[in-house]
Amino acid sequence: MRIATYNLENLGLANRKAAPIEARIAVLRPQLERLAADIICLQEVNADRSPRATERALLALDKLIAGTGYQDFECVHSVDPSTQRLADKHNLVLLSRWPIEQTRQVWHDHVPPLSYSPVTRDAATKVPELVNWDRPLLHAAIRLPDGSLLQVINLHMRAPLAVPLRGQKLGPFIWKNASAWAEGFYIAMLKRSGQALEARIVIDQLFNADPDALILVCGDFNAAEREVPARIIGAGVDDTGNGALADRALVYLERAIPQSQRFSVIHHGEKIMLDHILISHNLLAHYRHFEVHNELLGDELFGYVAIAENPESYHAPVVAEFDI
Repeated sequence: MRIATYNLENLGLANRKAAPIEARIAVLRPQLERLAADIICLQEVNADRSPRATERALLALDKLIAGTGYQDFECVHSVDPSTQRLADKHNLVLLSRWPIEQTRQVWHDHVPPLSYSPVTRDAATKVPELVNWDRPLLHAAIRLPDGSLLQVINLHMRAPLAVPLRGQKLGPFIWKNASAWAEGFYIAMLKRSGQALEARIVIDQLFNADPDALILVCGDFNAAEREVPARIIGAGVDDTGNGALADRALVYLERAIPQSQRFSVIHHGEKIMLDHILISHNLLAHYRHFEVHNELLGDELFGYVAIAENPESYHAPVVAEFDI
């Protein structure tokens, strides 16, 4: 069994700043086929409307996987929590060769939105606002060929970019002052850590229901292993300080490969592992192999500025193999 995660970076038909879908398919489809995944978690899948349709659909993804082994997989996806329909941008998608018995998305189900009053605004505009997660997480229970149930969580947490504050910016990337930027960055950290907490609560609920649960969490964490959001989800005993909770900690599979290979993004010359696969200890018994397909990665910061309509993703796909 092979399970993969891949941030496709704004895969859609209507993004005028992106490469044409045909160009994207030409480079992304070989990457997907190389994964040879039985279950694949995707991030940043946009939804488009066909000319006569009223509802959005995953048209670009359908084109991408047409003619591949994935086209007949079962498919579940996240929705915009406010409309309960596909969002125009950044949907989560899970494709499975095997039956998906249950699926749900989680968005403030266990951790309520934070009420926060910005401190760098004028007194007249210092009114409380809700701090919501940018996206839900997607949970699916998949029945494997041996009859066991695999609990898969697909997530895409906010990048460490300052949240815009009304009246505090001069342009899309220009802040009025350093304190306003710092506050926007602080709010971004609240979003990231809060959603990580909600993911951890979901994980513990799965363990409460079945202490022997086979759990796999994957996706674009936008955080390295030792950053706060990733530590919250992993809940290692070095953080909890309680050996009795060791079986509730999740294992970062990237630890099984050399340090020189542990990167899924290159940012300003720095190689960073932002896309992860974590598993429960019971699933570790079946683990056999881990890969990061990062041979084609370009520097995302350089690429956004210097390369017009780049069809590649600036995230490497990641895949783990098990003997189930």
